[in-house]
Amino acid sequence: MQRRSLIAGAAAAPLVGWAASAAAQDGATPFDALTVRHLAQSLAQEAYRAPDRKLPDPFADLTYDQYRAIRFDPAQSLWRGKGLPFEVQFFHRGFLYADRVDIAEVAEGRTAPVRYRPEMFEFGPLPHPADQDLGFAGFRIHAPLNRPDHFDEVAVFLGASYFRAVAKGQTYGLSARGLSVRTADPAGEEFPAFKAFWLERPQPGVNTVVVHALLDGPSSAAALRFTIRPGAETVFDTELTLYPRVDIAQPGIATMTSMYYFDAADRGGVDDYRRAVHDSDGLMMLTGRGEELWRPLANPAALQISSFLDAGPRGFGLMQRKREFRAFEDLKAHYERRPSLWIEPIGDWGEGAVTLVEIPTRGEVHDNIVAFWRPRQPLRAKGEHNFTYRMRWGAEAPYRSELARVVDSRAGAGSAPGQRLFVLDAVGERLRALPPDTKLRVEASAHQGRILNPVAQINPEQGGWRMSFELAPEDAKLVELRATLMNGDAPVSETWVYRWTA
Repeated sequence: MQRRSLIAGAAAAPLVGWAASAAAQDGATPFDALTVRHLAQSLAQEAYRAPDRKLPDPFADLTYDQYRAIRFDPAQSLWRGKGLPFEVQFFHRGFLYADRVDIAEVAEGRTAPVRYRPEMFEFGPLPHPADQDLGFAGFRIHAPLNRPDHFDEVAVFLGASYFRAVAKGQTYGLSARGLSVRTADPAGEEFPAFKAFWLERPQPGVNTVVVHALLDGPSSAAALRFTIRPGAETVFDTELTLYPRVDIAQPGIATMTSMYYFDAADRGGVDDYRRAVHDSDGLMMLTGRGEELWRPLANPAALQISSFLDAGPRGFGLMQRKREFRAFEDLKAHYERRPSLWIEPIGDWGEGAVTLVEIPTRGEVHDNIVAFWRPRQPLRAKGEHNFTYRMRWGAEAPYRSELARVVDSRAGAGSAPGQRLFVLDAVGERLRALPPDTKLRVEASAHQGRILNPVAQINPEQGGWRMSFELAPEDAKLVELRATLMNGDAPVSETWVYRWTA
């Protein structure tokens, strides 16, 4: 999956039937908190209509460089010069983003369409289009994120149901999706897409902007409401209401998509000057039982899916724990500045599984990691299904744990042929507060094979502790591993979980 081509799997089509009047008719129309839900519910009663991707020449066959040459004129930004804390810029259609999304502004309970005009864009060497309503492919939100006198790009919605955001001092990395369906299914994944957006005009001096979205796909229509607050941590309060056309047995709720190429524990066959290359290095989970899990990501030889069964999850997310330049040594990509994304369910999500999909990749231009919540029961057709959650884009997970966190996972040859040595470094205030004569131990287990030589020792270089152990897989081709740093019978670190494959 190429990260640029992945988001072209499906995208928005023009609104149909009476739904079109809410975003596309001349003049303002009423809008309230239920408007988009009603549109989604109505849309789900109709047969799915595939998007029309037609564009006139030369926009129908733009190359990547030609598309990049089309630039939005910042002077044409929505809300520019109105003394508001946000501005919005728009993306032209073309290249992989040929599908149209309708965009409207909401103010004082009324909505009116944002009209496409060719003069909004600079076209470089391309001919200036005639007065045709070619429409928009998506948009990006700007706000004074890093300094008060400059509007930085905070979030972007572009392609299928993809969007992404940054916090202060960060650069773009992983993405989120409004919904995923049948991810990694051999029969093929379905990519639902945003059809239309409604942008609420922000209030002066209020650091919040609200975005409503209408999503559609063969299996379901949906309404989403994002309340966005940028800052040192950029927060999306998200309300998702789904109306399935058919039973959906493999939905992905709060889906995240990222890139993991290699790191110290997983760089076999990689000839690269850098120490690591990834947008995220692990999946972090806080279960409904209060257990804290850390699953380092992998670039496997074959596609693998891991499911972590849970009930009432408290949080999960794809994290980038390495925050120093020396961890990557990349002056261009600066992976140490990529955001982590933590999902915080609001309300009881019931039984299901945090699901991790890892796809083999040979380069860093591919999004090969997907994580999401999958409910245990299918989402039944003709019903309404609600999920409310908070998305936190920032440097780390927001909750403060007493347990130490594993910040480095390494692997190499063991002391005998066929054995593997695992070395894990954990840091945290609880470890630093231990008396110097404290004796900790490693509690490690494997569902197949044998664990040998578990050792716990102080790591003075990091101000933490190091766990190490060897795995003798014997005849096993796949082994599920767990390791925790213990003080007597009490854990002092989160639980490290990993899947070793031959």
